[in-house]
Amino acid sequence: MVYHPLIDTVCSNLYRVSSSSIIKDLEDARKAGLASLAYYYFDFKDSQKQDRRGLLSSLLLQLSSRSDVFSEILTQMHLTHDKGSRQPSEIDLIDCLKEMLTIHGQGKIYIILDALDECSNNSGMPTSREKVLDLLIDLVSLRLPHVHFCVTSRPEVDIQTTLEHLASHRVSLHEEGGQRQDIIDYLKSVVESDPRMGKWREEDKQLVIDTLARKADGM
Repeated sequence: MVYHPLIDTVCSNLYRVSSSSIIKDLEDARKAGLASLAYYYFDFKDSQKQDRRGLLSSLLLQLSSRSDVFSEILTQMHLTHDKGSRQPSEIDLIDCLKEMLTIHGQGKIYIILDALDECSNNSGMPTSREKVLDLLIDLVSLRLPHVHFCVTSRPEVDIQTTLEHLASHRVSLHEEGGQRQDIIDYLKSVVESDPRMGKWREEDKQLVIDTLARKADGM
């Protein structure tokens, strides 16, 4: 896997487009009262969006804001922790989320996790990413037919190894026919809109586009 800031931006934006399209489609069902929806974007540039606690907190707040039943569950956890004067542990947050997910009669629940590969995997035992993967295993193992997960990520080994045993459906963007052209189109737009690169000779611009598209290897 070749790293280059521009390639990384291409990858991130393509996954953002994919997850955003999914969320947009599901929003219609949510607005119609047919489903609950919560989503989370991991971001390597923001340390607050790279760990399990941030993920759990966001999911709980989103779900509780759209359901009186879920809101009551979160309120009860708040009260048991002295009305917020004590921070709940991650285990408390996980138990709270499980309680929400296992309640019957709330309709379908969709949870979207975008760019899981941007969750830190560099420090800690277990690492932040390992904790998130363990959480996914735990939640999927509940086998709740009304709860659906969608996870987007670059194909990193640890993520693939875990998710391939959990996923009922898999879509590999870098194997899609139009993926390379999407990358080329995005690279062109970046090169043309950048004030510094805009001053380059046309042959230099094309060289950058061709080289980065080739090294991106469809990702």
